[in-house]
Amino acid sequence: MKTNTSTKKKVTLMLDAKVYEGLRARVGARGVGAYLSQLARPYAKVEELEESYKALAASEDDERLAKEWLTGTEDPIDDENVWQF
Repeated sequence: MKTNTSTKKKVTLMLDAKVYEGLRARVGARGVGAYLSQLARPYAKVEELEESYKALAASEDDERLAKEWLTGTEDPIDDENVWQF
């Protein structure tokens, strides 16, 4: 059995029942977490994100656009104004 020495965090996710059953059928009941972690890994490369944030912070134009975007949000971000899956 392959051992993973990386630190793990427990996360509770709410999935559509059909999605969960499909994942469970594909990877088994005890493999869902590892499968989702593997899928998410390319989107969570901390080093690349940190470099990107530093580059954005160094750009006055990008910084101005980010501030405009943040302050331009008219609707409050609450349970009714989030993506529904």
